[in-house]
Amino acid sequence: MSETVTNMLEVDNIGISFGGLRAVDEFTIHIKKGELYGLIGPNGAGKTTVFNLLTGVYRPDYGGIRLDGVDITGKKPAEINQAGIARTFQNIRLFKAQSVLDNVKIGLHNEFPYNALDGLFRTPKYRKTEQEMTEKARSLLEVFDLLADEELLAANLPYGKQRKLEIARAMATSPKLLLLDEPAAGMNPNETAELMKTIAFVREHYDITILLIEHDMKLVSGICEELTVLNFGRTLCQGETSKVLNDPEVIKAYLGE
Repeated sequence: MSETVTNMLEVDNIGISFGGLRAVDEFTIHIKKGELYGLIGPNGAGKTTVFNLLTGVYRPDYGGIRLDGVDITGKKPAEINQAGIARTFQNIRLFKAQSVLDNVKIGLHNEFPYNALDGLFRTPKYRKTEQEMTEKARSLLEVFDLLADEELLAANLPYGKQRKLEIARAMATSPKLLLLDEPAAGMNPNETAELMKTIAFVREHYDITILLIEHDMKLVSGICEELTVLNFGRTLCQGETSKVLNDPEVIKAYLGE
């Protein structure tokens, strides 16, 4: 009988160096299926480097990464995305000259493939696939309250809505694990409060596991069940959110006391 996998992500002792500088050192994290987990730390602590290791942008010098029980260590970004990891970025990366709807449809090509000839000759298969993609994209836009903006260029959306659109596009790939890199960056308090509700809804509605990097401690304490704190590429503290945020070493790392 096969063993039931309870962790969506298992990262064991990964590390990477750049020019002799150890950017991430012996990093370990286990995230349960359906969990909303936070990765925090001062600027330059190595948080985005961890995301780049998880998504195949960088290959770890050592250690292993397993997604839903499958070893994805060293795989290419496209392979990792197809395996079930999607991400957003600290600096928003949208196709700003494309419509809101088309930005989400771009994310659906894993689920709705068709060949170049179908696209070139606009075959019945192409038209059927495009219609299915449009319907799926609109359903995602509705979840993120962006359906009324579907014809707008992404560049013309307000900042908060651009953030939500990037998450919607990531969700279009049907991920098992969603990585959010500072999703509240640049948002005002009202936008942040709305984002918190959206992230919580997405986790519940899609039964998805979420790992987020964030500096807004109100957001982190409001939605994350567990935290890992990085400092100078090494794990400083790990565990239940309330305990981690009250740890003297964590407070010292953030406040410099």
